[in-house]
Amino acid sequence: MQAQLDAYNAKDLEALLHTYAPDAGQFTLHGECLARGHEEMRPRFAARLSETDLHASLISRIVMGNLVTDHERVTRNFPEGRGTVEMLCIYEVADGRIQRATFAMGEQRIESAQDG
Repeated sequence: MQAQLDAYNAKDLEALLHTYAPDAGQFTLHGECLARGHEEMRPRFAARLSETDLHASLISRIVMGNLVTDHERVTRNFPEGRGTVEMLCIYEVADGRIQRATFAMGEQRIESAQDG
């Protein structure tokens, strides 16, 4: 999963998509499908990667068999301004590629002018 995180931080759309199986799915923790397959993931990733301040920092990683759970702090450009959000990302991996990704997002924290 380090290749996925590295591609995300490098804002390399093609490398990021390559870490996912062509028919992989992305879901919220409680099951809502966010995207299925590269065709649906491409515009979602492209929009996210266009954010100037985008960067994910790995807080912790747990690997158990084919499951990888990352706890990340992501710096983003929200409509309200620059801020961070903690995320729990659960990846199911087969043949070296993500088959299913499940995400839980914590509370966004918008930086104040004095933080910037």
